[in-house]
Amino acid sequence: MPEQLYPWMHLIGRVLFAMIFIASGMNHFFKLNEGAAYATAKGIPAAKAMTVVSGLMILLGGVSVLLGWHRFIGAGLIVIFLVPTAFVMHAFWKETDPMMMQNEMAHFMKDMALAGAALLIAFYSGAAWPMSIGG
Repeated sequence: MPEQLYPWMHLIGRVLFAMIFIASGMNHFFKLNEGAAYATAKGIPAAKAMTVVSGLMILLGGVSVLLGWHRFIGAGLIVIFLVPTAFVMHAFWKETDPMMMQNEMAHFMKDMALAGAALLIAFYSGAAWPMSIGG
């Protein structure tokens, strides 16, 4: 019986994982000025261009993992986005306000956990994936 659930579990896991990157990637474009302002406040050079580039990275990465198409590249794009983002945008150790420190730490840890999951996806990208385009 569980063997029949595995393909569906795989698909649902991909959907849940990809959802945050697809939604966030689209927000990078729908709310470009707000995202660029936030990036500027964090000291990112060429903030608007970086917002567009990072939005493309996570949108393409999320769609790739969701569809199971060029999933190593897609997961790689997500990791390449998440690790620097965690350190630059969520540097909790720089915060002096305890509430802000906790908030940034939660975001930092979330980004690192998602990067770990993306690395696992990249690791298993060579195996056959159920209900995927493949590649």
